[in-house]
Amino acid sequence: MALTLDEASKIVDVALAKAAELKLNPMAVAVLDAGGHLLAFKRDERAGVLRPEIAIGKAWGCVGMGVASTRIMETRYTPRPSFLASLIAMSGGNIVPVAGGLLIKKAGEIVGAVGVTGDTSDNDEVCALAGVQAAGLEATP
Repeated sequence: MALTLDEASKIVDVALAKAAELKLNPMAVAVLDAGGHLLAFKRDERAGVLRPEIAIGKAWGCVGMGVASTRIMETRYTPRPSFLASLIAMSGGNIVPVAGGLLIKKAGEIVGAVGVTGDTSDNDEVCALAGVQAAGLEATP
């Protein structure tokens, strides 16, 4: 079972639409497949220059660690700074362990992850979840 381009595109588009509806700051949204490869990405034209890397880093952390959300990663690993620093180093700096990244499942199977950035981490997560749910897929914030 795989995440399709249509599903990934739906996640990105709905997450950005949710951000616009809530009048949030300019956002960037990345969707990776289960292997950690970029499948879909869009950013608001006003989003900061580092937003693509942050969005991908949030999604990549979920896929790389098999953790349901970057919120869980933040809670689990912040009290263990040496472990967190090691993860970030081993990933070449590609893990961003703050809320806004969600593992994506289809029929209970991991098929990828989404990362959203641009506003508060809580709002990023709201947009990520809206996108996943709109695509008919599963995520646990």
